[in-house]
Amino acid sequence: MIVVTAATGHLGRLVVQSLLAKVPARGIAVAVRDPDKAKDLAARGVEVRSADYSRPETLGPAFAGAEKLLLISSSEVGQRVPQHQAAIRAAKAARVKLVAYTSILRADASRISLAEEHRATEAELRASGLAHVLLRNGWYHENFTEHLAPALQHGALVGCSGAGRVAAAARADYADAAVAVLTGNPEKTVYELAGDAPFTKAELADEVSRQAGKPIVYRELPPAEYRAVLVGTGLPGPVADLYVDFDVKTALGDLDDRSGELRGLIGRPLTPLSTSVRAGLGR
Repeated sequence: MIVVTAATGHLGRLVVQSLLAKVPARGIAVAVRDPDKAKDLAARGVEVRSADYSRPETLGPAFAGAEKLLLISSSEVGQRVPQHQAAIRAAKAARVKLVAYTSILRADASRISLAEEHRATEAELRASGLAHVLLRNGWYHENFTEHLAPALQHGALVGCSGAGRVAAAARADYADAAVAVLTGNPEKTVYELAGDAPFTKAELADEVSRQAGKPIVYRELPPAEYRAVLVGTGLPGPVADLYVDFDVKTALGDLDDRSGELRGLIGRPLTPLSTSVRAGLGR
């Protein structure tokens, strides 16, 4: 039995969709906070189990009988460490044979603030004695392409990443990487996963401009001004801080990568940025 946590989220749904192409539905269970949101998966024969990272008592039953577990990192930044610790302890109690965890690119060395909780989770996994694989995912195309409306409205993408490059890839590519590990015999315990065509925000703006048929430029701002713009769009301050930190660290090269490890793991070409932009524009 393969159990996937957070399976009603963006990444989790793609993982289950990819798994269903390789594994009979009866061999898949999903551990989700709101089972009602997984009715479509239940209709396909997937077992739906109630689980909440913040309610440790729900995790043991959700992981029961799991041979392999995909632990998709919690979306609750600031609460991830205790939540992940609870999940790892439940996995150990359930005698899960392999835990795959979605971490962040080069978590051990990354200066991105989000990496701190991932490092703590990786340390917890190592200390647990559980067999595990770290899927150190880079940034998603969709982090950029699902929020293009302001750029189209104002004719500009803004940020403070300078000429820093982001080796982003589509969520579907990362989902297929997780499935490759869950259904195969992983050769490594750490996979550094990222796109193989790193781009700057200026190059992203050029691609959006080309497809939208209107001028879109990249406008570099000081970090404080970029934060003010983000807050002005309705983002909470702590979330805006994360985006600013991401851009600052992008300028330092923390999200650049040329290894090709993601492409090698999934055994196919990665989704081009142009395809993700097209989807983001609804075309």
